Amino acid sequence: MTDGPFLKTERFELWKPVSGDLQDLVRLLEGEDMTRFLGPARPDPMSQFERLLRNAGSWMLYGYGVFYVRCPGEPQIVASCGVFRSWRGFGKGMDDVAEAGWIVRQDWWGRGVAGEIMRTVLPWFDETWGKQRVACMIEDGNTASERLADALGFVRYDSHREETGERTVLNLYERLPGET
Repeated sequence: MTDGPFLKTERFELWKPVSGDLQDLVRLLEGEDMTRFLGPARPDPMSQFERLLRNAGSWMLYGYGVFYVRCPGEPQIVASCGVFRSWRGFGKGMDDVAEAGWIVRQDWWGRGVAGEIMRTVLPWFDETWGKQRVACMIEDGNTASERLADALGFVRYDSHREETGERTVLNLYERLPGET
């Protein structure tokens, strides 16, 4: 880990990615139904190594990215939340854009983790980088994330159908500068 957390909330510390986070990222996605709404993400070292590099790369290239969320004084990652730079490759306002995202470890579901984190991250992002459009995508049927997106000021503007393997509908949301 680094010298200390980058941001703090009432219950959590938000850390930038470091190379030692790999095994905890694998553990983050373990559990029944954990990857149901996460597309190709899987709890294996190769998949999570690629995610770790993307997250660290967003910080390095753009100055913002995903935070790894820990309880104070605890080494385990309980969530991965933040605003990062993405390129989804299907257009529709999802390429080369600031994108919000949140993943919470299954044993922390239902405790308001993502909401608490994002209510700290989004104001920090706005203050640091200026109010700008932030997008997010949520797989159809993930009602908990849809409710959170709505509470955070995101509005659904489109959808995208993934045609790889099973057909998956991604609902596309945005938070516009004048609406936050």
